Amino acid sequence: MTPVWKFHFPTSGLWCEKMKGFKIFQRVLILILVSLSTFYGGYNLGKRGYLIEIKKNPPEIKILNRSPSSKEIDFGKFWEVWNLVSTQYLERPVDSQKMLWGAITGMVNSLGDPYTSFLPPQVNKVVNSNLNGTFEGIGAELGLRENQLIVVAPLDGSPAKEAGVRAGDAIVEIEGVSTLGISLNEAVSKIRGDAGTVSTLTLMRGNEAPFTVMIKRGVITVASVSWEDKGDGTAYIRVSRFGNETNNDWDKVVSQIDMGMSELDAIILDLRGNPGGYMASAVYLAGEFVKGKQPILYQENALGEQIAHETDRVGEFQSIPSVYILLDGGSASASEILAAALKFHVKATIIGTKSFGKGTIQDARDFSDGSGLHITVAKWLTPDKIWVHKNGIEPDIKVERTDEDINNKIDAQLDKALELAKEI
Repeated sequence: MTPVWKFHFPTSGLWCEKMKGFKIFQRVLILILVSLSTFYGGYNLGKRGYLIEIKKNPPEIKILNRSPSSKEIDFGKFWEVWNLVSTQYLERPVDSQKMLWGAITGMVNSLGDPYTSFLPPQVNKVVNSNLNGTFEGIGAELGLRENQLIVVAPLDGSPAKEAGVRAGDAIVEIEGVSTLGISLNEAVSKIRGDAGTVSTLTLMRGNEAPFTVMIKRGVITVASVSWEDKGDGTAYIRVSRFGNETNNDWDKVVSQIDMGMSELDAIILDLRGNPGGYMASAVYLAGEFVKGKQPILYQENALGEQIAHETDRVGEFQSIPSVYILLDGGSASASEILAAALKFHVKATIIGTKSFGKGTIQDARDFSDGSGLHITVAKWLTPDKIWVHKNGIEPDIKVERTDEDINNKIDAQLDKALELAKEI
């Protein structure tokens, strides 16, 4: 007889317990895998700068790119490029801090305003030092005119001025590299440097052929205000910038004039080559001459709202019969504010050449890492509400300084002011 095999499959006891344990293990494993997938997906979305908004009714997941305004701006592209550069650029690792500063700089430069700029810490330090009156470099205020890098003004006592650099000179090359398309921040970072090192610039002056100057950088300390007794009751006051110490320097000079001159009939205020600085300082100096509460300038914001900046100081020069102001193409910003105010309120006579023409106001912000932002927030108008931006202030008496005059140290503009002062 063929044997019949019978197989018995137990349905209880230890085997059932094992089956239950296996099923529990399966559920736990699935839960872990789902949790890991959710965590990894959320981590990557969060890393890319996204927000996950969960709506309960009806339940859905909505992904929104971070946006600084209500406009539909997709920042996903920014993070996509950032990640690609960070992970695939040949010369890795990349400098993330440098990339961040570069991104901010590019964003600010896209506005097309040469006076709105982001300054990395080292550049910001140099800019602040310039206003304080002590800095290392060649000592020249830079600007952009029709996308061309120019010298607004070489500062008094600076290596740039000693090397013959003049206001209005175009800088076409820095260290042999073209400045075409360069930003002010880039120019500053290339030209600045430690005292004793050399900066090589290629300049153009008017329609002349380009020429190269080698300027040895130095430590420059310049008083923002100085003066001379020119005799016959005439005081000559030179203001080279409107910085942190200008008001104090001005007060010292005013005190010295009061004590040192028994007769004061005329003041010659020299603002040539003064690139400007703090607006509040220009208002303060104007108050030395202007009687009563008067507007020194109007500040107009993006909405067209105008705010008067007034002075009600009781200054020492409010009874001076004659005031003469020297201007040139290097006189900008706060220099133009002061000149326009004195021309309007005390009938000051402006001598020289047309000023630079900078009619906007910048707010300076310093950040905790040492970087800074200069952002154009308004335009300024003269007391008769004229905007001089890109137009400058025309002199009442036009007097040019020729190359021959400069070489022979003849100052025809100052001589003209002295001539008029003596006719009082």
